[in-house]
Amino acid sequence: MRVSFFAAAFALVLSSPVSAQSGCGGSWSSFIDGLRNEAVRDGLPASTADSFFSRLRQDPEVLRRDRAQGFFQRPFVDFSQRLISQNRLDRARQLLQQRASLFQTLQRNYGVSPGIMLAFLAFETDFGAFQGDINTANALATLAHDCRRPEIFRPQILAFAELYRRGELDPATTVGAWAGEIGMVQMLPRDILTLGVDADGDGHVDLRGSMNDAVLSGAALLRHHGWRPNEPWMHEVSIPSNLDLSQTGLRTEMSVSDWERLGVRPRHGSLPSGGLRASVILPQGHRGPAFMIFNNFRVLFDWNQSFTYVTTAAYFATRIDGAPVYTIGNPETGLDQNQMRRLQTALQARGFDVGGIDGILGAGTRAAVQDVQQQLGLPADGWPTPTLLQRL
Repeated sequence: MRVSFFAAAFALVLSSPVSAQSGCGGSWSSFIDGLRNEAVRDGLPASTADSFFSRLRQDPEVLRRDRAQGFFQRPFVDFSQRLISQNRLDRARQLLQQRASLFQTLQRNYGVSPGIMLAFLAFETDFGAFQGDINTANALATLAHDCRRPEIFRPQILAFAELYRRGELDPATTVGAWAGEIGMVQMLPRDILTLGVDADGDGHVDLRGSMNDAVLSGAALLRHHGWRPNEPWMHEVSIPSNLDLSQTGLRTEMSVSDWERLGVRPRHGSLPSGGLRASVILPQGHRGPAFMIFNNFRVLFDWNQSFTYVTTAAYFATRIDGAPVYTIGNPETGLDQNQMRRLQTALQARGFDVGGIDGILGAGTRAAVQDVQQQLGLPADGWPTPTLLQRL
């Protein structure tokens, strides 16, 4: 892919109400003047601010990409099979050997599995080969000016200005994903500013040219969001036919021992310590793959908002670490985007909060589906099907 999958999923977050302080919209020149003045108030030298903000241009291609997203609506099996190839798996394992010292440092200093960072390297930029072709400063300014999510992007363009002052990034030459992420693991400027790691010791955090900087900066970001060192994130499981499916999904946690008492079993190897808290997720319902997930899986949502992406990245990380291919099972057919909108409309009419009629199976819609399935006496696995839509 030419742009970061994180960029696409990141922009699926629904728009928050725009506050009076957001400073979005209006004429471009007035908007840029407002940004420039805010940066100066925050301590950026006026001459640096003039040099930086005078370069910024609105980019209509960014807005087009922001509004044209369909890849993340694919079901997990289809999505994961498209992203995970034998070539990517081989490349990840080669890097694990070629960069052994780097990944040993990653595990020792951050407690992050090499598989996790290799999965992000693979999916975000194909191991650094395709880091995006959009001018980053223009992209961030354009999205900050657009009044859909200014509260997200305005701080990012200001952080970019500070990185420019420090000589880390050049607004004329820095390119990346359309939503403003930079480098091999696609991080936003504010995270680079506060969490970036100069792993090479050359005095710069270079996420575009240094895999060492990129990998350890990504690990610092995960740790910042609550990654627990050397704990698991996912394990494929099988579920018994009599399991109460309403207990599955991200909303329910219990100990591994409790899940085992309910008949949940590992499909390979063994499950971690019985006292560890875990959930069981069914990305495509009770007839499809099943995974036990832990706290570190949830941390990945701070990297990427898409359930399908996070599940695929987490699973790919287990494959890199030696897990076998998941059991597909025989999942029921899901809904297309128009059907999903009809479903969301019906759920909303029944009083459920689906987070918006957008045709996307997000966390809110999954929870609502599970609740209404239980009400209707259907398997409450959170997977919307034509049968459910017909019943509604």
